[in-house]
Amino acid sequence: MVNEQQITRSFFDVSYERSIAARQPDRHVPAAPRYSLRWRHPVPVLVSDYFGMQGAPLGGSKATAFVDDMRRWFSQPNGPSAHEVMHCKDEAQRPTTVVVAYWTSMSDHAAWTTASAWRTWWDDPARVTEDVGYWREHLACPYDRHETIYSDPKYRIGLGRTPDAEIVPITTNGYFGAARDRIPLSAIDELKGATIPSLPSVRRSVAGRRVSVVVPNNLTILRSGQFWHESEPEQAEDYERNLQVKLDRGMDYLEGNPDSGCLYLRRMTNLSDTGEPRRETSIQAVFGSLAALESWSSSHETHLAIYRHAIAMKRQYGDRRDVVTWHELFVMPGGTLFEYLNCADGTGLLPFAAHLEPSGDITANPAIG
Repeated sequence: MVNEQQITRSFFDVSYERSIAARQPDRHVPAAPRYSLRWRHPVPVLVSDYFGMQGAPLGGSKATAFVDDMRRWFSQPNGPSAHEVMHCKDEAQRPTTVVVAYWTSMSDHAAWTTASAWRTWWDDPARVTEDVGYWREHLACPYDRHETIYSDPKYRIGLGRTPDAEIVPITTNGYFGAARDRIPLSAIDELKGATIPSLPSVRRSVAGRRVSVVVPNNLTILRSGQFWHESEPEQAEDYERNLQVKLDRGMDYLEGNPDSGCLYLRRMTNLSDTGEPRRETSIQAVFGSLAALESWSSSHETHLAIYRHAIAMKRQYGDRRDVVTWHELFVMPGGTLFEYLNCADGTGLLPFAAHLEPSGDITANPAIG
């Protein structure tokens, strides 16, 4: 029988001799099979850039043109190897189109960012005079600071759509603390979060301005996904009537309770290539620390309800289970920039910044913590 260690030897991976104990219990056997990403070539840094247009309704001319332009720019040399389009009402309560793009080469990303036609468009002063806002949240995450999990090895999404990516079986799942154990750096680093300032009593406007926020060390960014677009009717109905309701309750709790450690959260609907909503969603949740995310997932009733229902459905349907859940998690090194152009108050990290920097080539002094 081929075990997990034998399977993953042919893939790129990073590991350290542990100085911090793993959370996995002795002789642990997962209640349900799960899978994770590996690559057949070295990927020292994973890049995930989120580009947003804020304030344009879904299907309108501006949102459509934004997506068309981004796709055209992505097709230029060194563009991303995968991208997706989503829509949501964002944390500032404005309709927002989100395009997320993935690179597994920092060199390609740097070349595209500096030389593509997107750069000229982004730097144009006209961007802050429009009746919409724009943002780019740039995630450049070293391999040893990330982890992924999939409920189905056949479904490709997110980083899983990049070249040479393979979805392989794992046993570091099915217990609280498993996500931390899957992050290679957690073997030698406790990944403590930065101190996040309290929300100011008066929100600062960035209308007509370009500002950057420097990401603090160990900011934790989760993209979790739910796919039931091709599910059999019975399972799709169960998802929409039961599991989705439990998921929404969990998101309501995180959004409505600052003490949860969740700084902001976006509930996004995935769009087809022609811009139609799919029966697929993505949740982007940003936490001040990995510990804050762990506290909610391990002990709060809203997450335990999600977890129990997902396990029960896997046991009921076995190999027929066709509602796919997955996530990719980044524990960010400090210093990368989130840029906001003409954005509404309350967007992204803006409310939590100790101060705001003019967008451009700036020195990476932490603006948070």
